[in-house]
Amino acid sequence: MERPRAPRNRTLTLSAQERTCFSQALLRLAAPACPEALEGRVINQDLFEAGAFLPPAFADLIVLDPPYNLLKNFHGHVFKGRKGDAYAAYFGKILDVVLPTLKPEGTVYVCSDWKTSMQIAPVLEERLCVRNRITWEREKGRGAKTNWKNSSEDIWFCTKSTGEGHVFNLDAVKLKRRVIAPYRDAGGNPKDWEEADGGNYRLTHPSNLWTDLTVPFWSMPENTDHPTQKPEKLIARLVLASTLPGGLVLDPFLGSGTTAAVCKKLGRRFVGIEQNTEYCCWALKRLSLAEADPAIQGYRDGIFRERNSRAG
Repeated sequence: MERPRAPRNRTLTLSAQERTCFSQALLRLAAPACPEALEGRVINQDLFEAGAFLPPAFADLIVLDPPYNLLKNFHGHVFKGRKGDAYAAYFGKILDVVLPTLKPEGTVYVCSDWKTSMQIAPVLEERLCVRNRITWEREKGRGAKTNWKNSSEDIWFCTKSTGEGHVFNLDAVKLKRRVIAPYRDAGGNPKDWEEADGGNYRLTHPSNLWTDLTVPFWSMPENTDHPTQKPEKLIARLVLASTLPGGLVLDPFLGSGTTAAVCKKLGRRFVGIEQNTEYCCWALKRLSLAEADPAIQGYRDGIFRERNSRAG
């Protein structure tokens, strides 16, 4: 039974007719596939089963958001936490499947929580060039009486190559911040900032600490009932930083389709893999909605803006 929604709740839902229609458009792999046959498709299959049929060296970017090492119910698919060594071995098997699909100059972003990070960091260092660890504020989290509340997650920035051939579009991911104490030059002109009617702003270089994100919730049109959904703004930052227009992004744990929807909105190609059929249907509906409305909350006119800010 669907739980009743508040009148202003914008969480994505599916009708029975939509489920039937979208499920017929899903793909399952039973033989090696070429990149052209996979572009723009959602593969409804377990990664370890589908991975055997993926083409080599076709992805410019991999957005890897596997289950964290804790107990989580993904609408019937239950992932149970494992002892550290066992989870590290599981994560290594994931890399064995996905890394052959990455181009030599490609990039991988790996999502994790703080505890999972300790288990996957050595595995990443063995297989890839680890360039940075991004920490982003979740803005909300469950409180604890004898510990600090967990309200952040990590994203590991890795490349296949140890050189400088990877894509990093700095200007595409600068953040527009309000200037609190603006400096002026000797002539009284703004120094490295913009004066506008709506306030004073500066485009700043992106750091590895992200505090401008909002976790999707009921009043946001991108929201779904997925328990670990990432913000579109977060994925947009990864995609814009590490792909060129038309680049191909692989998401092996697509979930509710955030990466696919963002790629559609930003002019990138994608391939998504997700074992949960319901999530796959959500992804296809989000793709259809993205064609009509390419807006990404917090990103407008090619600029990332601070949380809860308006375009000045």
